[in-house]
Amino acid sequence: MNADLWRIRLRDLVLIICGSAIFAVGVDCFEVPNGLAAGGVTGLATVLYALAKAAGVYLPVGIQTIVMNALLLLLVIKTGNRGYIIRTIIGIVSCGLFTDLFAPYMPTLVNGDLLLCALWGGVVTGLGLGMVFRTGGNTGGTDILAQVAAKKLGVPVGTAMIVADGIIIAVSAPVFSIENALYATVAMYICGKVIDAVIDGPRSERAAYIISTEHARIANAIMYDLNRGCTELRARGVWSGNDRPVLFCVLGRNQVPLLKEVVAEADPEAIVFISEVHEAFGEGFGNIAG
Repeated sequence: MNADLWRIRLRDLVLIICGSAIFAVGVDCFEVPNGLAAGGVTGLATVLYALAKAAGVYLPVGIQTIVMNALLLLLVIKTGNRGYIIRTIIGIVSCGLFTDLFAPYMPTLVNGDLLLCALWGGVVTGLGLGMVFRTGGNTGGTDILAQVAAKKLGVPVGTAMIVADGIIIAVSAPVFSIENALYATVAMYICGKVIDAVIDGPRSERAAYIISTEHARIANAIMYDLNRGCTELRARGVWSGNDRPVLFCVLGRNQVPLLKEVVAEADPEAIVFISEVHEAFGEGFGNIAG
């Protein structure tokens, strides 16, 4: 095994451990003590924790999540590759252990203000989960259940996840309150958005498609004035039947105004499409190996 592969695996392990610890802080400081069961296996464990506490029994949230996820993982363990399964197991165990280890020492932040709890709980847990997901790993939960439901019932995975999380939040309403359930929905939504932001990054790149009769002049300006690569695609107008070259390039967000100037100067009648790029790798951009 080469040094680069070892470096990537070590980086993934560090991200999973750190992300799991951050997730546990969010759960212990904002969600569990304030009765926010924001979907997923952790949300269900929060409900069971509250019911057991009312009966005078201590039922740790983290151990619950490990047991639940272990049972769920058995259902789909043959469908994933070895690396994914290993990273997922590490994520499941780390999140569960950190949640229980941190619980006695974590302060209950913004106690009573459910809006702040939902906002910051979603941000912190989303940050932690996003770090884990960036490695290609997972922390278990309703996405595993959703995969099984999608396979057995033929429903989309996304729909199955929404239904599963919705049921857990609905079940939490009689245990805590309807208000808590509504704020738990807010926390779940914010968590999802933060996960996307962590995985996708700042999305600073833009992709531009340019259709112009002055394509050679514009391509030259992109390469030598903007110092960006440019690709010419062959296209044909359906209505006119004429062959028309389409220029394609990926550039930084701050270069978009310069591109507009170049195109406007060369051909004010040019057709330009600019879209957001989630990630860009290769020469002039990041290394796909991380």
